[in-house]
Amino acid sequence: MNRRNILWSAISALGAAFGASRAHAATETGAGSKLKVVYHLSDAEKVNFVLGNIQNHIDGVGGPANVTIALVIHGPALKAFHWAQANPDVSKRVGDFSKDGVELAACGNTMKAQNVTLTDLLPGFVSAEKGGVVRLAELQSQGYLYLRP
Repeated sequence: MNRRNILWSAISALGAAFGASRAHAATETGAGSKLKVVYHLSDAEKVNFVLGNIQNHIDGVGGPANVTIALVIHGPALKAFHWAQANPDVSKRVGDFSKDGVELAACGNTMKAQNVTLTDLLPGFVSAEKGGVVRLAELQSQGYLYLRP
């Protein structure tokens, strides 16, 4: 019985040490690397809210040099980014984000459904030709954190 307790204690101690070393390694890796985040926007009524979140995120980390952000838009929300229909605030924010290096990806399927091309959208957009949800999955597989406000 005593041997079992000793063996169990040794295994538990090794597990705890391994877990602590993994946590320490994760902390060290995270401290030196730039966070990558993808925002998902499909709801038209959330356009200003999401754009505000992105600006708050950039401001909160001390500027665009400290974070990599992508915004993937599909569905009804894309209409807010049509060049002919965009309000001045949305146009300004998109221009600022584009200068800051934010990837602005428009769903290729939504573009077809709305009968628009990249030239019909505000400057700075790229096409997610395989679809917005495919682009979201691609970015997540590259280590981007997913946010859908």
